[in-house]
Amino acid sequence: MSEATMTMDKGLDHTIIGESTKSFIDGQKGVLEYVGIDIDSLARNSTFEETCYLLLNDRLPTPAELEAFTARIRSQYDLSEYMWAALKAIPLSAAPMHVLQTMVAMLALEDPDCDDQSLVAEEEKAIRILAATPAIIANFDRLRRGESFVRPDANDNVATSFLRMLNGTKPGEASAKALDVCLVLHADHGINASTFATMVVVGTESDMYSAITAAIGTLRGPLHGGANERVMNMLQEIGDIGAIEEFVLGRLARKEKVPGFGHRVYKAIDPRATYLKTFAESIAAETGNIELFQMSRKIEEIMESQVGAKGIHPNVDFYSASTYFSLGLAIDLFTPIFAMSRNAGWAAHAIERLEDNRLIRPRCQYTGPHAADYTAIADR
Repeated sequence: MSEATMTMDKGLDHTIIGESTKSFIDGQKGVLEYVGIDIDSLARNSTFEETCYLLLNDRLPTPAELEAFTARIRSQYDLSEYMWAALKAIPLSAAPMHVLQTMVAMLALEDPDCDDQSLVAEEEKAIRILAATPAIIANFDRLRRGESFVRPDANDNVATSFLRMLNGTKPGEASAKALDVCLVLHADHGINASTFATMVVVGTESDMYSAITAAIGTLRGPLHGGANERVMNMLQEIGDIGAIEEFVLGRLARKEKVPGFGHRVYKAIDPRATYLKTFAESIAAETGNIELFQMSRKIEEIMESQVGAKGIHPNVDFYSASTYFSLGLAIDLFTPIFAMSRNAGWAAHAIERLEDNRLIRPRCQYTGPHAADYTAIADR
């Protein structure tokens, strides 16, 4: 293709880079499906482990397949002594996303099959990363709180194991279910920035660990991940339900964004937020944070009356913020948990890409000078 026939698409909004069976999004109608199954059905009926199987295999598992798949994940929960020691050596002031990125990259150092790109080997790496991530996130947080490590329990599902490690006690069923639902909702979302980063890396025939490390770094950017952190910071800044109207209307008058509202793709209500809003209320009530939920609901009411007609609605991050906070999570752990979930989608797209790989090599339009003279350093 000659440069004359190329078109400018700065954010790649209108560029299709390949085919995928993993997730379907209709932003105008507010539809999200994983392998054809709508996200609300999965959030209400599935589990994170079953959702991971669905994304990796393009179908729901039989009971026996799900049991075997779950056992594979749980067998990889624990870290090696080398990895525990490495985690302990990290500065306590480090950002959790940097910690996660570093530790996932280090997993490659122990894997003799790191460069094996067979589908079997790639899936095994994906499961290893998926399984190890909860221990990394939870135990780094324990370290910086001055507490000792809690090893994962292979009898627990991912959500329960994470919360047990984080807090040192087994969570209640409602709390574990709330986190599990959030993990399902965040597991995949088309070719977003971090998934695209994954595909760029595997497109070079690099390894899965490098691809997921790149994805984590991409998710850390405030224009991609971190929206629920900003929502929680906003709620704390407002402080009281009586101050909400002035705060929100003031932001809108100044043409400032209200965190948790609007989406690059969705012009209808984010389908991931529908069930989560109901769940957020029950968890807030159970944990004594109902005022936090009521503040969120008040913000939504004002935003809906002011900008709902423009297609600006709450997204999944708006109600996941109060849910995570009610579960006792530090605000800077919100995005690492997002990554803990999105591991599933990243790996699924990476493996799918390898089956029909092509190096991703976009072009840019050069706008600099031509035929410029080189000036000797003595004459500059």
